[in-house]
Amino acid sequence: MLGWWSCRWISCLLLLPACYGSPAERCPGGQSSCASIENKQPRPCVGYRCPVKASRTSHSYQQTASSDLPYAPGRANQQQTSASTRTDLSGSDDAWGGAPSNVTRDCRGIECRLPLRIRLKSRSRAACTGEGCAPAEGQQALVRLSDRAAHYIGEVPDLQFSNSELGGAPLGVQLTCDIKPGENEVPSEDALILQLQLAKGQEKFVESLKIQQKTITDLQQKLSEQQNLLVNQQREIIEQQRRMYEQMDMIKAQYSILFDTVKQMSFQSLQEDIQQYFEAHLQGMQNQVRNHLQKTYSVHKLDVDAKVIDLEEPLPECGICESDEFCNFQKTPPQCEKCTFCPAGFFQLSECSENVDRICQDRDECMDSPNICGERIKCLNTPGGFRCLGVAEKDAALGICGDQYFFNKELQECQACSECEEGVVDFACTADSDTVCIANSDSKLSESWSASLSLPASKMPNSQIYPGLNLNIKEKTHCEILSSEENQVVFKQHGLLWLDLNFAVKHNCRNFLQLSLKFNNSEDGYEISGSRIEQPEGKYFQSTSVSCAAEVEPSQTITVVLKSPNQFCNQSKDLHVYDLNTPLSLFWLSHDTGAVAMSAQMSTAMHYQTNYRPTFRIISISDPYMVSLSHDGRSIKLTESGVIKFVFQQALYSMGPTCVREGFNLISYINRNGTNSELMQVFKSGVNYRDTSISLSGAAKVNSGDIISFEVLSPAQCNVRYFGENSGISMLSLLWIPTAISTAMMASVSTFGLPTGAVRNKVLSFSPDLPDEKIIQLISTGQFAHKYFKFAESGGVSVSFNLKLIHSCNVVKVTISTRISDQVQPTVIAQQIGGQMPEGSQWTSVALRSSFHVQNGTMLSVSLDCVRGRINQIAHDKGTHLSILWVSS
Repeated sequence: MLGWWSCRWISCLLLLPACYGSPAERCPGGQSSCASIENKQPRPCVGYRCPVKASRTSHSYQQTASSDLPYAPGRANQQQTSASTRTDLSGSDDAWGGAPSNVTRDCRGIECRLPLRIRLKSRSRAACTGEGCAPAEGQQALVRLSDRAAHYIGEVPDLQFSNSELGGAPLGVQLTCDIKPGENEVPSEDALILQLQLAKGQEKFVESLKIQQKTITDLQQKLSEQQNLLVNQQREIIEQQRRMYEQMDMIKAQYSILFDTVKQMSFQSLQEDIQQYFEAHLQGMQNQVRNHLQKTYSVHKLDVDAKVIDLEEPLPECGICESDEFCNFQKTPPQCEKCTFCPAGFFQLSECSENVDRICQDRDECMDSPNICGERIKCLNTPGGFRCLGVAEKDAALGICGDQYFFNKELQECQACSECEEGVVDFACTADSDTVCIANSDSKLSESWSASLSLPASKMPNSQIYPGLNLNIKEKTHCEILSSEENQVVFKQHGLLWLDLNFAVKHNCRNFLQLSLKFNNSEDGYEISGSRIEQPEGKYFQSTSVSCAAEVEPSQTITVVLKSPNQFCNQSKDLHVYDLNTPLSLFWLSHDTGAVAMSAQMSTAMHYQTNYRPTFRIISISDPYMVSLSHDGRSIKLTESGVIKFVFQQALYSMGPTCVREGFNLISYINRNGTNSELMQVFKSGVNYRDTSISLSGAAKVNSGDIISFEVLSPAQCNVRYFGENSGISMLSLLWIPTAISTAMMASVSTFGLPTGAVRNKVLSFSPDLPDEKIIQLISTGQFAHKYFKFAESGGVSVSFNLKLIHSCNVVKVTISTRISDQVQPTVIAQQIGGQMPEGSQWTSVALRSSFHVQNGTMLSVSLDCVRGRINQIAHDKGTHLSILWVSS
């Protein structure tokens, strides 16, 4: 029962049957048993609706339902219905002895606004109240069963009233409560019906919330689409602005060209006026000069006639001059001088004689060839060339200057191509570059040379390379200090040598292959440098680079040897050598440069260890004062400042899976004024239970007292044994050159614009580790910015490049190229390749070394090419660097 609240139902409640039998059965009020209507047999009355003694009053409420449902008695009154449509179920009088059922009472408050059918009836009597009272005759007893409430609530229609009737939102149940404690009580079954009705309203409210949530989701999706549309429109606006800026730049360039044309036209008009003025007065001047020369000739002739002179005797002023010289009387005292050579664009008027120099006159190309610039373009004659007014630089560079002429960018005009006096041409004249002549080699300080390598033809099908195989050497550039004879290089002059070798091979030989440079092809010859190539079971190409420094004498030779430690290596079946561009190169230095060469070997480590600092033993040195070992033999001391070119090569044998995964690092240190700092570093992929080699080569500037040392770093749980033998596989070569004739530069790969993905002949960008040199400069502006190194003077160059990367390419190719100007196609100088990454390795590396000759204005670049795969990452901070050594020629 519900507490002490006295509540009146505004909406009608459902009346349930009174007995557990058929709905037609009823229990008359005051009887102790219920009788069936059909058989009229009395039966005991059961349930809490049977008559009992009531201890307190209760109020019953009626529910308006369909006409076939029974009505229950109210609180001392009966249900009032319309006289035309309804009849009283209990007779004319109240079942409890009260007034008739049509008796009403006056309404009060909000009750007056309710319809008559749901108003509360008047209280005529209250003879019996509560659950113990018997129902009136002919009326049903109100039965509330909690287990059948849900069933009946589904049959009753929703009783709702509009806002106009109730003054609020439509609800399933409306209650008005008079707070009178202890007066009225509501059965718990009514509360259950109310709770079910409220739950039904809550479900409708949840469905309404879901519909609103779906609407909000649709609105958010439309908002997102509008935002994407707005972003696309902004991008289009930005692209249109960029195009507008490009058009503005083109307009500015066209305006500049037009302004220059106007200025040149004005200058041409002024020049024509000046020329007309001089032509008007030239005739008079020529007559005066002719008369003066005639008088002088007459006076000289009279003096000659007056005296007898022996023509065979030499003139006392100059003496006897050479055939290509003349006596210059304008100098005091007179002396012999070389006859003037007419420069390009001039022609000879008179020959050179004993007392008169050769006379040259400028060639007027505009007059000789009136249509040389075209019919509508005006030609302007210049000393040694001509200028086509209003022609852009890019058009002139395409060949408008014609044959035997080139476009000079500094003068912005066409100039005649130079001619070499001795006929030795290094680079021929092109559309935008002049002829380059080879200077006399007698006074040269350095010389460069290059050659190609190939395997010799196998004599037998099962030819082995176990004892050693000399590779064929084919000369590519001519050099006077040496010559190439079959499979060896023969030196003709003494001096110092730096040699670089790049090699790539795919092999199935057991254990490893060894590539060596052998000095003097005889029984007493020894290997000055070498490298071991591990066995990958022929899965991919492997590359290695070998370098060395040496002092050479005439008739000494150098050969390239490839050999295997056992007989299980067939030349025709197990070897596949990659054809590289210019794999062998060197540059030679004269002793007049003051350079010093040193070679040292490492001792063998008798036990397995990880990090390793080698101990050196000098085997040859040209000047022990300039370069020497430290007291413990682990470092190289330099007495004076200069430039060094060095190479460190170490053979090793490693065991452990961490060796393959993490690899090895070789670091060179420089100790300056007691402070030890890293000079450069290289990376090498590791091996497990195999032989391999790690090598580091570079160039750097050094000061007096600097100390150079090296260290090999290997991962933990990786056992390594380091070899030191007389075969040259573990050695150090160093070349020291004075700074007066040399310089060096080191650079790192720039982090800006690192190539990744499918890379095809991508030129790498660099950033210098130190400020640019005067001779070697990294271009900082234009289309070649940070990609090309430019040389300000001619000389010999040695380049070393190391690249550490992660890739999935079948072949990675590194190329060094040079070009004379920005319009000429680059020339490939050297190449090196790397195969697929070893299984289980995190990184891999490629090393390229080359030596060659450069001219003033030569530009150098390094490009990367990936064949069938992609570049994933390049280590720009450690393991990747470029070093350049330049020596004056």
